[in-house]
Amino acid sequence: MNTFGILGFPLGHSFSKKFFTDKFTKENIDASFLNFELSNIQDFPTILEQHPDLKGFCVTIPYKQDVIQFLDDIDPLAERIGAVNSVQIIRENEQFKLVGYNTDIHGFTESLRIFLDGAKPKALILGTGGVSKAVATAFEEMDIEYQFVSRTASDKCISYEMLSSEVISNYHLIVNCTPLGTFPKDDTCPDIPYEYLTKDHFLYDVVYNPAETLFMKKGAEKGAKTHNGLKMLHLQAERNWEIWNR
Repeated sequence: MNTFGILGFPLGHSFSKKFFTDKFTKENIDASFLNFELSNIQDFPTILEQHPDLKGFCVTIPYKQDVIQFLDDIDPLAERIGAVNSVQIIRENEQFKLVGYNTDIHGFTESLRIFLDGAKPKALILGTGGVSKAVATAFEEMDIEYQFVSRTASDKCISYEMLSSEVISNYHLIVNCTPLGTFPKDDTCPDIPYEYLTKDHFLYDVVYNPAETLFMKKGAEKGAKTHNGLKMLHLQAERNWEIWNR
C-alpha cells in the first residue's frame, strides 16, 4: 500500500489527513495518509527508514524552510520562494530521491483571483514565514505591489507599530500569514489597527480553522470583504496529489 503524509509540529490542527483519507475512500484508492509530527527536524530521516512505501508528503509549519536541507533536488519556483510544502519521493531499486515543490503559491493565487474579482489593490503581508514567501511570489507574478509586516522593522519589513491610518488607506489587501487565530487559540489575531479598515478593504486569512477567524470578524465589522484559507488548501492539496503521482 502506498503511503503519504504530512510533516510538521504540532499537527493537531492539520487539514491534510482528513482531506486525503476522505479522498482515498471516495475514489477507492488503496493508500494511507499519516501525520509525521516531529519536534525536531533532525529526526526526519527516521521517517524514511520506517516507511519504505512513502511516496510523498506535505510540509507545514515550522519546517517549510528547514526541510530543504534534506532534499536532493528542488523545483525552481520553490527555490525562488525559499520554502517547500510538498515533497515527492522517487524510488528506484534501493535508492530514493527527494524533490521539493511549493504548491502554496498555486492554491493562494487561484483562490485570490476569485476573491478579488478583478481588483488589484496594494497588499500588506502579515508575517515572514514560509507561506508569506509564497504569497509574495504570487503577488510578483500578479504584478501586485506588497509590503511585509513583522513584529520588528527591517530593510524588508515594517513593524505593526508603523501601521498608521495612512498606510492602511494605501494598502487595501491584507493577508494574514501568521498562525494567529488558529484553533484552539482562536481568540488571537494580528495586531493591526482594525479601526482604519473600510468597505474597500480585502482581508485574506490563510488560517482555515476556525472558518471565520478573529482577524476576519474584526474586518467584517468594518465592512471589509473577508476570505479564509480553505479554498487555498483544497487547491494546493490537489496539486500535491498530482506531483506525488507523476
